[in-house]
Amino acid sequence: MKFGIIKERKNPPDRRVVFTPSELVKLKELYPQAGIEVESSDIRVFKDEEYTNLGFEVTEDVSDCDVLIGVKEVPVEALIPNKKYFFFSHTIKKQAYNRKLLVACLEKNIELYDHETIVDHTNHRLIGFGRYAGIVGAYNGFRAFGIKYELFNLPKAETLHDKAALVERLRRPMLPPIKIVLTGHGKVGMGAKEILDAMKIKQVSAEDFLNKTFDKPVYTQIDVLDYNRRKDGEAASKLDFYENPGDYESDFERFTKVADIFMAGHFYGNGAPVILTREMLNAPDNKIKVIADISCDVNGPIESTLRASTIAEPLYGYYPSQGTEVDINHPGAIVVMAVDNLPCELPKDASEGFGEMFLTHVIPAFFNDDKDGILARAKITENGKLTERFQYLQDYVDGK
Repeated sequence: MKFGIIKERKNPPDRRVVFTPSELVKLKELYPQAGIEVESSDIRVFKDEEYTNLGFEVTEDVSDCDVLIGVKEVPVEALIPNKKYFFFSHTIKKQAYNRKLLVACLEKNIELYDHETIVDHTNHRLIGFGRYAGIVGAYNGFRAFGIKYELFNLPKAETLHDKAALVERLRRPMLPPIKIVLTGHGKVGMGAKEILDAMKIKQVSAEDFLNKTFDKPVYTQIDVLDYNRRKDGEAASKLDFYENPGDYESDFERFTKVADIFMAGHFYGNGAPVILTREMLNAPDNKIKVIADISCDVNGPIESTLRASTIAEPLYGYYPSQGTEVDINHPGAIVVMAVDNLPCELPKDASEGFGEMFLTHVIPAFFNDDKDGILARAKITENGKLTERFQYLQDYVDGK
């Protein structure tokens, strides 16, 4: 079995890689029989020489590899037929802009595995960059706050070396006694929490957050039943919410009346209620002036997220009375940070964390006959057809 670490070809350039040089050393130690090649790249956060110095072959041609591993979508013209590919394909939700990519994988007899489809037997995702999205998103939220109120000017996250450098910068400014509400307890939400805790911001209960005043910054981390309620007023449960999201409505407005910053790190499922509406943001008692939409679902649960922003231009203003975009310096603007590729700003840390997960959860399946079904569950295409698990994509493939 020969693995190829492929060059990222999507624009804007992505400097991340699934396996760092040191992680490949661990892979080789665990599985000496594995062959490994690294496709030469001039943009990767780790230089070609860092791989060659550890004894790995760097080449312009990885067509002799069996399994090709990347991060972002591979351009259709770069796909090598009859290979196994791992990357974020952005097709499993029937994303229109990538339909041709999935069709090409079928036509070229490619076995496609999406990093998002790598799950355990309970359908819990095993790998991802969510933690680093949370880390960078929280940093960007504070950067936006400093710019909004002209209190401090943090450098862009992409100019800093690692998470430690982000934390070091965040500890410098003296924050006023603001309140921060954070949604989500998954990898994204917990990544944001890492930053808040590293800054030694006090965590308080939702009840205290809503009802007490504090003389220093505080945050609360809330879950789905803190910001959703049943429409009929009956008792709610998480299981009921996940099974019957249409029976619920947002209960987030109580947080808008006391919070200064909203960090959105939740997972948003189909059919779930809008969390933060234009009406809430336009209410006279709304206090939120900075929204770090780390989850970044455009036309989703945060109605101020009019579009995804970019690493180059991460912030825009939202004018709640009109529901339109304005300059961030507009006096009535709520500042929105909605970058949809946040981990790219910490390519070294993000790559290291991702490689550890991939080595732990995926690579063993190639050498133990996939005894835990990791590959079987993740495989989207095989022999020019969709696998049974992904038959729901057939109408998408057919263009219907």
